[in-house]
This record gives sequence, C-alpha cells and structure tokens, in this order.
Amino acid sequence: MKINEWAEEDRPREKLARLGAGALTNAELLAILIGSGSAGESAVELMKRVLADCKNNLNTLGKQTVSELTRYNGMGPAKAITVLAACELGKRRQLEQAEEREALNSADAIYGMMRPLMQDLDVEEAWALMLNQNCRLIRRVRISHGGLSQTLVDVRVIMREALLSNATVLALCHNHPSNSARPSRDDDTITQTVKRACETMRIHFLDHLIVTDSTYYSYREEGRL
Repeated sequence: MKINEWAEEDRPREKLARLGAGALTNAELLAILIGSGSAGESAVELMKRVLADCKNNLNTLGKQTVSELTRYNGMGPAKAITVLAACELGKRRQLEQAEEREALNSADAIYGMMRPLMQDLDVEEAWALMLNQNCRLIRRVRISHGGLSQTLVDVRVIMREALLSNATVLALCHNHPSNSARPSRDDDTITQTVKRACETMRIHFLDHLIVTDSTYYSYREEGRL
C-alpha cells in the first residue's frame, strides 16, 4: 500500500507535523527524505529494508556509497545522495556546539535586541518574548500590529504562546512611533492584565518595555511590576 493510501495519522509527514520529529522512527524520517519507494513497497518499507542491512545503525548507513545504496530497488542516485547528505548533516551537527541563547534578564538587554526590529516602524507593534528560567530567549512572537489596546492584544493568545513554548518567564515589548517613552493608559491597562494572567499561570512576568529610537521605558525599573 502506498503511503498516501495510509490513514492520515500514520503518514510520516502528517505525523511529524502533528507530533514532532522525535515521534518518528528512523525509517519514517528517511522515508520523508526520499519521498517514494517502488511499485512493490512504500518509502518506509524500503528504508526499513536498507536500515536492516545496516543493522539499524545510522552510522553504518552513513558509511554506504551511492553505488551501494542504488542496488536497492526504488533507490535511485538522487535518493541515495539525499540520504547520505542527511547522514553527513547529522554528523556535522554533533561536531558543533549548541548555540547559546541570548540572555534577556535586563531592560537594557531586551532593548538592545528589540530596538533594531522596531526603530523604523511607523505604527505600533507589540511583541511577547518567551524565555526559559534563566531568562534566555526561546522565541519571540508579534502579537499586534497597529496599536496597543485590549481590542488588539489578546492576552489569551500571549498565554497560549507561552505555554506552547514551555516558557517560564515572559516579557512584553512595544514601540512608540512618536518617540515618546511615556506610557499611556492603554499601556498601563495591558501591563496589569498580562501581569494577572501570568500570576494565574505561574509564569514570571519579567518586564514590559516601551521602545523608542533613543531610549526605553521599563515598568520593572520604574517599580511598577
């Protein structure tokens, strides 16, 4: 049976999108790379057979040559090269050190990262910064474009993104195109709303920064958090 005839939840691509790459077997991951098998077997079955001949060891697979891999029915030169390229990337990844996530444990550090992103905007944008317990950046998410008010910023979206990112610390950041760092009433309202939501979800609300071209306003530094 071809993979496109399988139940959708069993297809490697759909399975990866739904559950993440870690949920797939080596054969399923390799099947995504080669795309198809032969008339007699699916891509997953083909890669199971190849891996079995390599004693299910990816290091052994990476030592194969293009000519050795193309002996398998359904494995042409292009597929063989793709598999070997993936093995080489895996090896190179092991040789590299993990990238150090930027620490954002101060208003200065947040401003230094966000100012280049926001300084030329002619409208307000709000961003949520998802951080781990060491205040290192996991990801940043734009949550509004065009203003900052309760109608534009959905705190539920911020909390959902924080939970999906496994964030334990959260910072909020938005710009003032007027270049005035003075917070507005809407700014104050959103700050307190996010603070209460974080307290409920047991997430540390690190700061809310207002960014301008030359300076910033920090609710934390001003003693308002």
